[in-house]
Amino acid sequence: MPKEKIIVGLDVGTCNIRVAVAQIREKALPQILGVGQAASAGIRKGVVVDIEETVKNIKEAIQMAERISGVKIEDVFVSIGGSHISCRSSRGVIAVSRADGEISQEDKERVISAAKAVSLQPNREILHVLPRRFVVDGQGTIKEPVGMQGVRLEVDALIVEGSTPFIKNLIKCVREADLDENGLLLSPLADSRAVLSKKQKELGVLLLDFGGGTSGLAVFEEGDIIHCQILPVGSMHITNDIAIGLRVSIETAEKIKLEYGSVLPDTIGKKEMIDLTKLGESEGQVSRCQVVEIIEARVSEILDLVNKELKKIDRAGLLPAGVVLVGGGAKLTGLVELTKEKLKLPVQVGMPDGLEGVAEQINDSSLATVCGLILSALSDEIKPESEHPFAGLSQVGPTVNKIKKWLKGFLP
Repeated sequence: MPKEKIIVGLDVGTCNIRVAVAQIREKALPQILGVGQAASAGIRKGVVVDIEETVKNIKEAIQMAERISGVKIEDVFVSIGGSHISCRSSRGVIAVSRADGEISQEDKERVISAAKAVSLQPNREILHVLPRRFVVDGQGTIKEPVGMQGVRLEVDALIVEGSTPFIKNLIKCVREADLDENGLLLSPLADSRAVLSKKQKELGVLLLDFGGGTSGLAVFEEGDIIHCQILPVGSMHITNDIAIGLRVSIETAEKIKLEYGSVLPDTIGKKEMIDLTKLGESEGQVSRCQVVEIIEARVSEILDLVNKELKKIDRAGLLPAGVVLVGGGAKLTGLVELTKEKLKLPVQVGMPDGLEGVAEQINDSSLATVCGLILSALSDEIKPESEHPFAGLSQVGPTVNKIKKWLKGFLP
């Protein structure tokens, strides 16, 4: 199979490392050929804490994907997360270069580059520059300025930045697993590509990736991304709470969460008990109501943090397309109902769209990130080079020339 017909996404998460291999087909949706997954033991809250362990886990997931797909994997598009990620607004201003005043693609790239001229703290670097809207001679809300007439061009952009050591460690793990990284993409941005429709982004929508060690969110309105954030809490914290509250092992706590977990105490019988001996403990029973109360308390805390982020941008309760949940934690029973109650918005669980393959490989909210990586990479390949606007991606290592123009799917 020709190498150029294959795209591979690698999602390095706190609990699991996932790999998806897709074949590009003419006049048809990309087809998922295989998915690999391995438990992640070297990641904490989205960042690498043990390089050797992470490399081993990446290799395990890659080998599984290779066996299923029959494809030798050599390069990957990689997701990045972690609470070290932050975002802020920036403006860039330039004078139009052509004498006749027509704005060129070069002018557009220069003004986006001007928006990158922000002061960074030591050991911080820009991951993405996401233009939201352009202004030509004071006339704002322009999506595509190329070809227009003007003297002064401005851009309002969202700058996504991260910690250089954490970014370098992630790239090192990928390379030590004998892979080349084609690009880094923030996890919530990859998720949004896989599960959000153009209409949802226009109306106003919050994507919430309920991961293991972190929860990522991205807010879109009028087709533009207006905010993104990685919160340092996730579904692993629920497991820890159960282990502490019930005085059981982490392994048993995880089984309890998966088999009996819910965030709706009112739906559970007061006398319903969980037999711990069936879950690997030597003895004992616990009330399922107690388990649900523990889970509800932690999930409510996470949703309160999400609401606080919405209040920062004055969008609390004001997103008509509501909330789309993805990630492993999105499968928690009752999460949709509790999120509706807490955020006062319509809520649904998002499934990857725009790909074909075996049903269980596609209809899984936890695969949104790897599917989004593939779709993001694909959209970059199917447009001519002249349409690639400049995008600031991580400039770690020699791959910058390959990846600096990868993000155009998120640009106006």
